[in-house]
Order: sequence, then C-alpha cells, then structure tokens
Amino acid sequence: MTRLITRRGLLRASFAAAGGLVLAGCDQLDALSQNQNVTDVLQSAEWLTMKSQRALLGRDALAREFTEADMSPVFRSNGTSMPAGDAYARLVETSFSDWQLKVDGQVSQPLSLSLADLKAMPARTQITRHDCVEGWSAIGKWTGVPLAAILAKAQPTAAARYVVFHCADEYEPGSGAYYESIDFVDAYHPQTILAYGMNGNDLPIAHGAPLRLRVERQLGYKQAKYIMRVELVDSFARLGGGQGGFWPDRGYEWYAGI
Repeated sequence: MTRLITRRGLLRASFAAAGGLVLAGCDQLDALSQNQNVTDVLQSAEWLTMKSQRALLGRDALAREFTEADMSPVFRSNGTSMPAGDAYARLVETSFSDWQLKVDGQVSQPLSLSLADLKAMPARTQITRHDCVEGWSAIGKWTGVPLAAILAKAQPTAAARYVVFHCADEYEPGSGAYYESIDFVDAYHPQTILAYGMNGNDLPIAHGAPLRLRVERQLGYKQAKYIMRVELVDSFARLGGGQGGFWPDRGYEWYAGI
C-alpha cells in the first residue's frame, strides 16, 4: 500500500522544523519516531484528535448516507483480494457453510455464529462512501449485522475496552493474521456493522467474504476484511506490535476518523 502523508507524518515534519533539525532522509525521520518521548507526544496528539472530533460531531452522529443512484459503477478492492492457505480455500469451496464467527475474550457469553445465524439477526443496510488513505473514494451499499447486536449477545465484561477483529488474511508473509480494533464508542455506533452483503449480493471474496467490518466514520484501512474472530480485550499489549492493528503497528494512526 502506498504510504501517504498522515497526521503522524505531518507531526514528524513539524518536530524536525521546530527543532531546527537537519535530517537527511526518511531513515532519520523514522529514527526520530522511535524516540519514546516523540512517540508519546504523537499518541497524545492522536487521542486529542479523536476526542475533539467526537466532541464536535457527537458520539452517534451518522456518516453521510447516499442513494442507489450515487453508487459507484466500480468499487475497487485493495489490500488482500484472496487470502492464501488451505483453510480459507476450503471455506470458499463450501460457500462458507462451515465458517463460524467466534466471539470471545472479555465476554460473559462466548459465541460461535454461522453465516446463517448472522443473517437471521436484525440487519442494517447503508449506502456510504469508502475513503481510502491512498486517496481514492467509492460509494457502495453494505448489509450486515449491527455490531451492537452481537455484543448484546456476548455480554462484555466490565474489563472490556476494545473490540479486536482477527482476520483470515496475512497481508505480509510471516506477519501473522491481519487484525484491527475499535473502541466501544465506535463499536456501538448505529452504522458499525459486520457486513455479509455488498451492493445487493453476497459479499465478494475480493471485498472480504464472508464478513467484514464497516465502521463508516473512519478511513478504509480500518474496515477489516475476512473476519474470523471478534475478541474483546482490556488493552492491546499482547496483540501484534501493541498498537491495536496491522497498520497502526506500522505507524498509521489507530484512530483514523474522517
């Protein structure tokens, strides 16, 4: 994925300019970002951005929804378009009839839900714009289960703070399964759904079949595809690089609000 300028990148540049630092190249900027003091300030700025945005827009403010006439004729896929490995190939062969979504971690009622179980639950359909950090956008129609309905079944414990989505794809060889996370504000937002349908049909493999996250007030890289497990946790400390997601572990903001 093309690395574009992010708030974190802009802040890095600001540090260099403000401090009169003469840095020659990205390696030194990356080295600067490894400094714990700088990292702490960057994270503080990120949390400030999140809190300011939520204060201005409100916790339940909806992302704009569109009509079918606004839908993009082509909705490109990015990231993984077909997870590797025999396990996912077997799921494809059986049209995901044997697939089960596990919901566990900090919950009182661990769940194992088939695709049929999810489709039997209350559904929400929304036509929204997907904004990719690479600079492109597309409008599509998504149908799925509100994440809030699944959490109501699982009953989060008092210790739960984040919802983590473990996926079937390994974006970089040897990196482990892709993962993402959101907090409870976004988890209970009315437009946050686990989508099994796109544009009136089953979710295509290239777009994350059988299930993907739609968290409409955040950038595209938060919309985890190929979800296999939902885990509730109290912190990110034991997950990946400890930043709450595949791309956040590589320097992207964990909160990617738009």
